[in-house]
Amino acid sequence: MLDLRQYQSLGAALRDAFARWPNETCLIEADRDREKTRLTYSDFKEMALPLARALEDTEFGPGDRAAIIMTNQSKWLISAYAIFYVGGILVPLDYKLTAAEHLQLLAHSKSNVLVVEYYLWRAIMQSPEFKTLKVGTVLVTEAPASAELASAFRWEEFRRKGEPVFAARRREDVACIVYSSGTGGRPKGCVLTHENYLEQCTSLTAWYPFWPGVRYLSILPTNHAIDFMVGFIGPFVCGACVVHLRTLRPEYVRDAFVRYRITYASLVPMVLKNLERGLRAKFDELPVAKRTLLNVIIGLNKLLTRWRPNLPLSRKLLPQVHKAFGGQLLALFTGGAFMDLSTLQFFYGLGIAVANGYGLTEAGTALTLNDFKPFRADTVGKPLPGMELRILNPDSEGIGEVAARSKTVMSHYLDDPELTAQTIVDGWLLTGDLGRFDGTGHLQLFGRKKNMIVTEGGKNIYPEDIENVFEDLPVKEFCVFAANYIWPAKALGKEMLVIVMRLEQGQEFTEWFRDELFTPNRRLPDFKRVGGYVIWSKDFPRTASMKIKRTVLAEEIGKTLDRATALVEL
Repeated sequence: MLDLRQYQSLGAALRDAFARWPNETCLIEADRDREKTRLTYSDFKEMALPLARALEDTEFGPGDRAAIIMTNQSKWLISAYAIFYVGGILVPLDYKLTAAEHLQLLAHSKSNVLVVEYYLWRAIMQSPEFKTLKVGTVLVTEAPASAELASAFRWEEFRRKGEPVFAARRREDVACIVYSSGTGGRPKGCVLTHENYLEQCTSLTAWYPFWPGVRYLSILPTNHAIDFMVGFIGPFVCGACVVHLRTLRPEYVRDAFVRYRITYASLVPMVLKNLERGLRAKFDELPVAKRTLLNVIIGLNKLLTRWRPNLPLSRKLLPQVHKAFGGQLLALFTGGAFMDLSTLQFFYGLGIAVANGYGLTEAGTALTLNDFKPFRADTVGKPLPGMELRILNPDSEGIGEVAARSKTVMSHYLDDPELTAQTIVDGWLLTGDLGRFDGTGHLQLFGRKKNMIVTEGGKNIYPEDIENVFEDLPVKEFCVFAANYIWPAKALGKEMLVIVMRLEQGQEFTEWFRDELFTPNRRLPDFKRVGGYVIWSKDFPRTASMKIKRTVLAEEIGKTLDRATALVEL
């Protein structure tokens, strides 16, 4: 890979990568079972530079801001490189937001250029707030020939001949403005520098290197901090290949592993759980004798790899399982503090190592990751190289707020010095997450600082930690909160855990459901038991990586439902 210590900017590193590996495949775009695009580093460069030259003609240059609102595809990455080449600042926006939210963030970021997919641009044009849009240049991808684009240009035609001038940037210059989870109300634009990204890439590839021939499966949106780093920057500066898959359907995800002989992939817990269900269903279909033999072999693999993975051994013991993942898989990555432990242990038993990690947008991408030395399903791993973490105001059990300091921590929140001062104190990023370190340097997380209750006996309860007990609850989705987090108490009173449930279409809450709630609840100590339930009629709001937006959901419930009538005590 390139020695990123020698570079001042992402644009410079990417430019050298295109020169170093011109004939290597850098990008494959697949839609379900059909391959749409395959580009070498040379092909990619030839598509990006005419776009960069055209941007120059609009007087877009160093320090100007360009937003991208697109699904996972090659044009996203091509546009991003063109923006970096001429010294621009990238503003990646979540395509799943509403048109009104897009317009709000475009205004807040003061973007000069917008690159947007046609169906999203059409929604923006139809928004009542469209008249407030002040973006100078709009480039629309995949627009039909007869489409009305207002004053926008077609991305495919926005090209100029001639070599664009590469704009050198410094490490301390802004590279991206990334909006963290939850855009309601006060927008939080995380200002990240070129150094933030270069240092993050260096730390991640120190433990999990890429090289030419590696194929990374990308199914998360590229605007997401994780996929921007490990599905774009990381592979590209190492000469590796990114495989974009534009679906989350489990059968196509499984097929992509085999078809493209995937080396690494990042999966959200939901997708990982779906893969687990598919494998368990196949195992259950086996004749009794074969299933018994499989369980014996899995048990042997667990015993022989108890402390560390041994991939060659696992591939020999369980060849059909590893063949189902393409035969070249080295590791899966998942982010999320509350990944189901049994799922991580299930895959590890098969010899498929899942590196659970922890990070947040304000810290670049990742702060900790499991290095499998040893494997620990109950933690989010150890701090990555260059990451310094500490626990603030730990209680008697060693649990307190996680604070982080590193060269990957954002510069500030855009145009919000007050929030910046509350979040970064004396150089330390206050994450708002509660955790503790065990004796081996692994970080364990317990929940969000504000979504916590203190019992009458002085015990701290973290609602997210309770959800694992209810994982088999037969509802569409559920979430556990402190009742006072949903309906803020104005005086001291009884604190209670409540489970908010979204039922499947046509389901009704009957006494049978109450029994389903009571059964796992009884397994909990008295002080940890859920005290009531709320039925919610809407789908839960989620981030690009499909995590529940807990704060947004709690606010919506609190504003819509009255506690006295909506909360049913068990």
